[in-house]
Amino acid sequence: MKLYDTKSRQLKETTATDGLLTMYCCGPTVYRDAHVGNLRTFLLADLISRVISLTGVKVRLIQNITDVGHMSEDFAGDDKILSQASIEKVSPLEIARKYEEKFHHDLSLLNIGIADSYPRASESIDLMQSMIADLIEKGFAYVGDDKSVYFDAQKFESYGEISGNRLDSLKPGHRYEYHNDGVKKFHADWALWKAAGERSEMIWGSPWGPGYPGWHIECSAMSMKILNQHVDVHVGGIDLRFPHHENERAQSNAVIGHEAVDLWVHGEHLLFEGKKMSKSSGNVVLVSDIMARGIDPLALRLCFLENRYRSQMDLTWNSINAADETIKRWRTKMSTWGQSSAVTIDSEIESAFENDLDTPKVILRLREIEKSNLENKRELFLYADQVLGLYLDRPIAARELTEQMQALLDDRMKARSEKRWADSDALRLQLEDLGLQIKDTADGQSWS
Repeated sequence: MKLYDTKSRQLKETTATDGLLTMYCCGPTVYRDAHVGNLRTFLLADLISRVISLTGVKVRLIQNITDVGHMSEDFAGDDKILSQASIEKVSPLEIARKYEEKFHHDLSLLNIGIADSYPRASESIDLMQSMIADLIEKGFAYVGDDKSVYFDAQKFESYGEISGNRLDSLKPGHRYEYHNDGVKKFHADWALWKAAGERSEMIWGSPWGPGYPGWHIECSAMSMKILNQHVDVHVGGIDLRFPHHENERAQSNAVIGHEAVDLWVHGEHLLFEGKKMSKSSGNVVLVSDIMARGIDPLALRLCFLENRYRSQMDLTWNSINAADETIKRWRTKMSTWGQSSAVTIDSEIESAFENDLDTPKVILRLREIEKSNLENKRELFLYADQVLGLYLDRPIAARELTEQMQALLDDRMKARSEKRWADSDALRLQLEDLGLQIKDTADGQSWS
């Protein structure tokens, strides 16, 4: 399989060792529900894993859970988990476990496969401290006057190869690393371990005094330990390219003395209705919001599949509704194409999957097959669905009309025959509130 490697800026072939490919995907910071933009990145790791598995190679996927309360290099007072714990009036650990559970629930709703391990940062403090001590011993880190430990960025000569941000062009005050410049050797150095200061929650003892880990060290420590100091494919959102992945690469490579990651794969930004998704814009969408509208959550998965993973995408309610209708149509047709569970490989679909995960091309190919005279449509759809993960062979659930629904349908049919259009529209709204979809055709009204 070829994937676009952000570091080399070209397509690279994935390589496995002894039939095993290792993957690491940066996971969530569990202080809130994951919105659909976050989930697009987690789907990317799932899709890569599915394609690789189809080739007969085993995949080992690790995804961390950030539950130690850091989102950036901001002051401790800005801590997201501690802030949410204060709002909900529970302990920080309760906040972390609550949203970790909701994260796993959302993954299951989108049919995103389960990773082999979900290591928690709070349970990996020893790993991080061990790596920090190693970095100090090797001369890549130092203890500042504030008792925090910093990575000495100037000691890592190839810094910037992922993002293109070179140290000599980074000005003081760049994002995430703007504070405590007075105690750092260089303004772009970043914290590996932060002294607790006045912080009283979510702190741990260390050789350098009580404190808590910096943002970047957990992914280095977990991936290097769990995956034996080598990651074949590292996945994350494009927003993590800098500084997180740049700093993670520097830490990991400094410890082991060579490149720790073969391919850096990034998913692009997601817009919603033309705007960046944010609370201030009022356009944050959760999986629960989609389900509240009676839409199959896998419609969201299909929307993502209709766009290339490394292209910016503009999600809309219209596109989600259209995807929902497509899934319903395909499932209905699958039931008319027989009951076979066999799969037939389609060379175009196979090639599209393996060529940088070209899922839009796969969807177009399925639309061609749907309209064709081929006799093995079901088998071809089942082959593609091993990666698409849309449960296309799931039967459409039959739903009986209630007496109320039937009465409203009869009343609406009468209103239409008498050309009482206002009454017809009002009855349509009542039926839609009850969960029916109404369509008017030349032959009369129909419902689903």
